Amino acid sequence: MGKIVFYEDRNFQGRSHECSTDCSDLHSYFSRCNSIRVDNGNWILYEHPNYRGYQYYLRRGEYPDFHQWMGFNDSIRSCRLTPQHHGNYRMRIYEREDFKGQMMEFTEDCPHVYDRFNYNDIHSCNVFDGHWMFYEEPNYRGRQYYLKPGEYKRFSDWGAMNSRIGSFRRLQYSH
Repeated sequence: MGKIVFYEDRNFQGRSHECSTDCSDLHSYFSRCNSIRVDNGNWILYEHPNYRGYQYYLRRGEYPDFHQWMGFNDSIRSCRLTPQHHGNYRMRIYEREDFKGQMMEFTEDCPHVYDRFNYNDIHSCNVFDGHWMFYEEPNYRGRQYYLKPGEYKRFSDWGAMNSRIGSFRRLQYSH
């Protein structure tokens, strides 16, 4: 069971809303989000309703302002509790759409895609095991994209506007 608390103001002040499950539209509960406390579970937050826009991955902890979760603004409009995964992690990334071109398989985090893959672009991927987060920049910075097990034939399938991926990591469950 997850638990996350959203606050309109920084440092856990102002109007708040507690959530323990996925919510496709948080707008009626608060107008802006400037701090968050995650008491349990791992969460993906979205800038827009219906799980769209900028994405942010938060684990258990306190985030006194939106810069702490690498937020681009104070807009959080939907959230999703990520499932617990305690097994293996395995993903294949491809240089071209539709699983074509150079392929590499990963079972571990990758802080710098170019150093391992010799490309800055991932056009498709297949997630076999585990849940992963792509980051636009190296060292887990920039825009984030959540990937659950499945096939992603093109970068738009994971919500990206372009194919640039600088790093990625496994989403490991924290209690």
